[in-house]
Amino acid sequence: MKLVVVSAGLSVPSSTRLLADRLAAAVGRLTPVEVQVVEVRELAVEIAHNFTNGFPGRALGAALDAVTEADGLIVVTPVFSASYSGLFKSFFDVLDKDALAGKPVLIAATGGSGRHSLVLEHALRPLFAYLRAVVVPTGVYAASEDWGAEGLESRIERAAGELAGLMRGLSTAQPVQDGLEVEDGREVRDGHQLKDGLEFKDELKDEFKDGLTDGLKDELKVVPFAEQLAALRR
Repeated sequence: MKLVVVSAGLSVPSSTRLLADRLAAAVGRLTPVEVQVVEVRELAVEIAHNFTNGFPGRALGAALDAVTEADGLIVVTPVFSASYSGLFKSFFDVLDKDALAGKPVLIAATGGSGRHSLVLEHALRPLFAYLRAVVVPTGVYAASEDWGAEGLESRIERAAGELAGLMRGLSTAQPVQDGLEVEDGREVRDGHQLKDGLEFKDELKDEFKDGLTDGLKDELKVVPFAEQLAALRR
């Protein structure tokens, strides 16, 4: 499976890249992945040109393709003015609007103070929900005081476990529903193959109708108002 890490750190070295590497390593310990890192800082000029001429440069195009083809994504941004950085947002602005649909994404951020930790829920999660990505429940925020302190490593491991689980699940997923088995990639129910699940849906409709007719017919019977009034006068 291919894991792409998008790091929007601006300095070298950067705490953003450090957090990105630790998250990727944690995922790699849980499931075999091929890791590719996209440093958005190196694509800044091509991103600006893409905005003005509508065409990505060679490096930017390769990065966008890598993100689109990834089985899972880790995105890490530094916090600027209580939100993700403009460069980070610009990268995803030039990405095709359907590229992240259904893709597992782990969100993370770094900042100078723990007071900015809500950037994960107020900025990053809504952004990737809008892009129709599947965002793992645990986001990871690392403030300056978190490095070397208790808690950060456990959050990294928990988030990595969630991402690895989603990646494994999507890569091996089989269409299984109650009352269904899978045989040669086709849904089977009671020994009969279904066509795109439509026969099963029709059976459910029939069962519902039968249940409605047999069990609720009397309860749903319409009683004329005159009969109801006469019953009350007795």
